[in-house]
Amino acid sequence: MAKHHKPREGSTAYWHRKRARRIYPRMNVLPSVKEAVPLVFAGYKAGMTSISYVDARKGSHTEGQEVVKAATILDCPPLSVCGIRLYEKTAYGAKCVGAAWAEKLSKDLGRKTSLPEKHDTKRAVENLEKKLDEKSEVRLLVNTNPRFSGIGKKKPEVFEVGVGGSPKAAFDYAKSKLGSELKASNVLKQGEMVDARAVTTGMGYTGPVKRFGIRVRSRKSKHKRRHVGTLGPQNPPKVIPGGKVPEAGQMGFHNRTEYNKKILRVAGGGLNPRGDWVSYGRVSGDYVIIEGSLPGPKKRLILLRPAMRAKNWSNNPIELKYVSLEPQN
Repeated sequence: MAKHHKPREGSTAYWHRKRARRIYPRMNVLPSVKEAVPLVFAGYKAGMTSISYVDARKGSHTEGQEVVKAATILDCPPLSVCGIRLYEKTAYGAKCVGAAWAEKLSKDLGRKTSLPEKHDTKRAVENLEKKLDEKSEVRLLVNTNPRFSGIGKKKPEVFEVGVGGSPKAAFDYAKSKLGSELKASNVLKQGEMVDARAVTTGMGYTGPVKRFGIRVRSRKSKHKRRHVGTLGPQNPPKVIPGGKVPEAGQMGFHNRTEYNKKILRVAGGGLNPRGDWVSYGRVSGDYVIIEGSLPGPKKRLILLRPAMRAKNWSNNPIELKYVSLEPQN
């Protein structure tokens, strides 16, 4: 039998583990889609509940049976399309070559960013269309509407949404949506697999036992018990770089992506347990139910995109039998 050896937990793919620059993430990597559709949507995490549905996966141990699982509720007020951005691909990455603002902007957008005093939308769109070529990339500039969520704040988040299809088709779609709203039902579909990206729950400065899961040392250990036994060899007399030594430091509040989350329902009209969602409020508009947990605490903005590593059985239809609305407290 192989010897069990676990000097540390945690992947070295994430290093160094510092705090995210802002409280909501960016979605830079997107799948290639032939249709001109938006590839990103966002919602606020309201809470979790229990759901049940009939498992339709072929070959599953519970095929045809009703299963009970945990699910996350996202409050999804519509996104306002406030602008269009055009990028060109260079040897040093994508470079923004122009942007166009919508004529009518959200009244809360000025709380987040400085807005142009004068802008000719029609002329700006024409200038962007002249710069359009086969290597261009079109993105929508959108802002959230937290005023219509259960959070109770007014300052929106602003981020970019990629558009699928050819550059020409993507630009035509962006022009048609400029100044309008994107709803969850326009982007997400029931039974679809998505990837969720968010900033995880921050835990502050923690020790190596909690941060990397190392063993607590014996009672007769010298000086300390909740610390690593050694930081490295005697020669060379230094801590070898690379993040392989479990040390104390920042834990949580990192940008993380979770893959292959199934959408169980996309609907409107609100969904609230008795007494509302604890530490959130009421979900009165569009909402999305996603199987399992998602990164981040309540009220955190979570970005969704079409799954890039979807399984063959991923798009099986789902019919919810029960959604628990018992009091959360």
